[in-house]
Order: sequence, then C-alpha cells, then structure tokens
Amino acid sequence: MKKTIIICVSIFFNFQFSIFNSVSAQDTTQAVKQSSNQAIKVYGFVRNYLTFDSRKTYTVVGGEYNMIPFNETWNEDHSEDLNDVASMQLQALTSRFGVDIKGPMLCGWNTSGKLEGDFGGFGTNNTVLRLRLAYLKLSKGGSELVIGQDWHPLSGNIMPEVLGMASGAPFRPHSRTPQIRGTRYWGAFGYTAALLWQLQYMNNGPKAANDPTSTNSIDFANNALWPEAFLGLNFKQGPWYAQVGVDAQMIRPRTHAFDGTVTKKVDETVSSFTPTLYAQYVEGPWSVKFRTLLAQNTSHLNQLVGYGVTGVNADGSWDYAPLRATISYLNIAYGKKVRYNLFIGYMKNLGAGEDLYDFGTNNYRIYMKGGENFTHLNSVYRIAPSVSYNVKAFSFGLEYEWTAATYGDLASDGSILDNANLHQVSNHRLCALVKYNF
Repeated sequence: MKKTIIICVSIFFNFQFSIFNSVSAQDTTQAVKQSSNQAIKVYGFVRNYLTFDSRKTYTVVGGEYNMIPFNETWNEDHSEDLNDVASMQLQALTSRFGVDIKGPMLCGWNTSGKLEGDFGGFGTNNTVLRLRLAYLKLSKGGSELVIGQDWHPLSGNIMPEVLGMASGAPFRPHSRTPQIRGTRYWGAFGYTAALLWQLQYMNNGPKAANDPTSTNSIDFANNALWPEAFLGLNFKQGPWYAQVGVDAQMIRPRTHAFDGTVTKKVDETVSSFTPTLYAQYVEGPWSVKFRTLLAQNTSHLNQLVGYGVTGVNADGSWDYAPLRATISYLNIAYGKKVRYNLFIGYMKNLGAGEDLYDFGTNNYRIYMKGGENFTHLNSVYRIAPSVSYNVKAFSFGLEYEWTAATYGDLASDGSILDNANLHQVSNHRLCALVKYNF
C-alpha cells in the first residue's frame, strides 16, 4: 500500500517540477500575461424528476439516487412483506448551475477553473445547496494538472447516459472528491495519477470502540494519514478511449479500544486495492461504454462493498479484511434528437477471502454502505432502457429501471452461502424527466 502511494507521489513531484521549471525559466516580469481570451461562462439546467417505485429501495439525495431494493421484512405471522410498498415523488433538487472560467496564460500554461453546485444536499427541507465541483486546472500540450474537488478517477467525467440521477450507481463508481490529479499524454498513450481525500463520499465503519453500529465519516480516511491513490494507463485515439488502472486506499476504523481494563490508543488499518478496466467508443450518434472492477472496500464510491473484522487482539484492537466484489456495467446509446439508451449492470459478492471473527452465534461485524441492510447481499443486476427527446434547450425522457437483488445466508468469509435460502427481490422504477438547459 505505502509503495503504491510513494510511486504516485513521485510521479506528482516530477510532473509539478516540470511546471515550475517552465515558470522559473522565464523573465519574472513576464511570469503572468493577461490573455484577451479570458472568459466566464455560466451554465446549468432546471431538472424535474417524476419517479415511481414498486418497492421500498435504498436511496440517497432525497430519494433521487436509487440504489437497490431492500430485502424482505416479514411481519409476525409471515403473511406480509413490509417492504413491499410502492411510492411516487416529483423533485427538482438536482437543478444545477455552474461557472467555467478561462484564465490568463501562466508562462505558456493555460489556466482554467470550474465551480458547480446544485440543491441535492440533504437537509430538513431537502433544499440544501451542495458543492459539486470546484477546481483549478493547468494545461499545456499533453499535460494537465487539476487541484480541487472533481470526479474520482474511477468515476471519470464520462458516465452512462441513464436518465436516473444515480448515474448508474451502485454499478458505476460514483464520487466527487478533493484531489490532486496529473495527466500526461505522448500521442495516443498516457497516464493519470491522483492523490485523493474524502469529503462528501466517505467510507463506513464503527462509531465507537464498543459500538458495532455502522456509520460513515471522513475520519476513517483522514486518521490513516495516507491519501487514497490512483494510477491508470490511458489510450485515446479517435472515437476510442481505454484505461487500465488500480486504486489503493488505507483507512483507520478506530483510534482507541477497551482492553478489558482501560481504554488505549490502537493502530488499526484496512488496506484495499481495486483494479479496473474501462473502454468506450463514441462517434456520431453511437456511444458504447464499459467498465469492470474487482472492488475492495468501495463504499466511498457509492458501492455496496465494505470490510469486516477478522480477529480480536489482547489489547482490544481488531484485525480487518476488505470484502470483494466484481462489478461491471455496459451502456449503449444511439441517436441525437431522439436518443435511445440501454444500461446493464451486475455485481457479485465474493466475500473477504478469509473467515471473519464471530462475536457470537454467526455474529460478524461488517461495515459497508447501508449497514446491516446489505450484509446478506449475494448479487444484484439492473436493466434500464430509456428514450429521450431533445429539442433546443429542452429535454424530455422516459426510463424504465428494473433492479433485482439476491439475498441469502451469510457465510463465515462474508460471502453468501449457496443454499435454498437464496431469494430475489425486485424494484420496478419508472422515471419521467423534464429538463431546461441554459
């Protein structure tokens, strides 16, 4: 883990050294030149969603991010599933505004910035202003340096063309996060290296030393000191773009524990590595996008993969192992004025690869997005066809989203036993979209 991060740090120092060399090589009186091409562009849209769900589902952002349907919850005489309840809502929370800034030249480097927000922050009235993107950018030739809050490299600013606000989550990694990211190309080939910190999208973990209740917090990542690191090798030519990369992360779930006599500081960490492959073809009316991951502890990416306790030590500290899952999606779109789209996603829980610690009778402590609701999740898939009509500044769309989740009995390694208790629940979501762009 530390070697991977050190490699990324070294790449950053070399990248930034080249920038500062170009600055110092010029006369300081000419260090900053005002460009006549400086500009500020305001953009955004007003977007309304009307959604219908056939079942209670796990959602975030006021219900607009539809993740997966909840498992069955039967009443006392096992005659009714209490989660088999339909709902409907109309919301405009994700209406957006932003500013693109084209700045002055800095010693031959183009400078720019972006500031973007919407009203999708969660509050008592569901209209809290939320920061989406806020970064500055330096670019020159095949080199680019971004500092600030931007899309996570595993998310990318290239996403499925689904109408739903979740943008393909939990199959597509979904996160915007503070980062320092460098990209360099030599012709069609290049690399992307990034160091990342958490803010709005966080890992899950124990609330306190003796409380197994799952929650999310930036403290788990910040207390580990080491930032998350990403390194990817890129290919870009014509309509083709592809990337193979790996994301490395370390978190510290607890800083203190009770050893039976007194509470002491403990050094607990969870290291995880998530390799990925992404490919896309975009030309004319066609768009085909595909991503697959071997995900480890990616709850901070809006995915249902966490970690579990594998051992308890004499000083009260715990050992951990990340849970793993294969997660993939395929998105195919065609058309311009009338655009047709098909999204297919699949996830399979692979467990931790080693036995979890049993705190009682099959009492395992697993920390993940959604907490205990999804510790028994075996697999989930989604099929979502949609059609949209785009004329001038207006867009109208209709999407059908079928998400099916399979639940079962938890195995000792965090996977799901292949037995008769496997059962599937489904949610049928209809989404109607009306959007005005400006």
